[in-house]
Amino acid sequence: MTNLQRQARPVRIILPMIIGLGVVGYYFYKDFNISAFYHLTFNWRSVFWLLMAVLFMVGRDFGYMWRLRLLSNQRIKWKQSFKVIMLWEFTSAVTPFAVGGTSVAVVYVHKEGISVGRSSAIVMATSLLDELYFVIMFPLILLFVGSCDLFQVNSNAITNSLLMLSWIGYFLKLAWVLLLSYGMFINPVAISKMIVSVFNLPFLRRWKAGAEKAGTDIINSSIEFKQQSLIYWAKALLSTFISWSSRYFVINAIFMAFFVVDDHLLLFARHLVMWLVLLVMPTPGGSGFAELLFKNFMGNFIPYSGLTYGFALLWRLISYYPYLILGAIIFPRWIATKFRPKTEKKVMNYE
Repeated sequence: MTNLQRQARPVRIILPMIIGLGVVGYYFYKDFNISAFYHLTFNWRSVFWLLMAVLFMVGRDFGYMWRLRLLSNQRIKWKQSFKVIMLWEFTSAVTPFAVGGTSVAVVYVHKEGISVGRSSAIVMATSLLDELYFVIMFPLILLFVGSCDLFQVNSNAITNSLLMLSWIGYFLKLAWVLLLSYGMFINPVAISKMIVSVFNLPFLRRWKAGAEKAGTDIINSSIEFKQQSLIYWAKALLSTFISWSSRYFVINAIFMAFFVVDDHLLLFARHLVMWLVLLVMPTPGGSGFAELLFKNFMGNFIPYSGLTYGFALLWRLISYYPYLILGAIIFPRWIATKFRPKTEKKVMNYE
């Protein structure tokens, strides 16, 4: 619980905001061009597309919630699913992208009434499906868009760097997919033994019995997952595609609110590649780096100079900061409820 409580410390919430807003503020001031604002018009079309951007984020969360319920065989209700996803995204928002929320997601799922082993298997399946999306989509994007258009930004040096970072991110995801697939569908015993061996360490030995139980649950869950039909996995993959694709269409909708976008596929593709690059960034939620990458990847779509960082801020206000705020609201109450002392629970239940 102590480790979880650290995630909700005010500094963990404020730091990514300071980094992100600081970067945007500095470069917005540096590139400020008052005449560019005269070209923008805010009307009902703008309202419609900004609402669409918000709806795309809702679609992203719906896809995650649907998948969580599917993988838990409907044992997690919609309300519980919403809380788990918000907490999961909150943790991702306050930790580096390479760490993400997966490290504590098992606890979030377990505390909703799912066994530790089953929770581990659900998180493993979720991680596998997420990475599989990238493993499938990145080559398709390169095929239909082409690396020249996809990575051609401000200079050849930046282009080459982004291409290299994208391939590093891609191969990290591919390696993770292969490892998870092996553990879930071929040799879950190996994963179980790995967990038990970790808990053989002196300072973790007191929890070895629980680790052995978790390892057994993972093996049993693996057997259950392998017995699922193709339709089951098709639904899980569909929910994953709905979730991630909805996220990547957010920038399309934001741009459509203020000007015409000529190539939606290229815009979508660059947003996807941005996430591959952010995978190796060290700041919480990619703060600071995300805004700079937005400038490099999206700047040439914006017809008016001096507005790029303004649009970067709008993008983050819709797709990132809400998770910080919602998580900060939900997290303390969830901790107080789920980690309430057993004696207190018994008294309250009796009353």
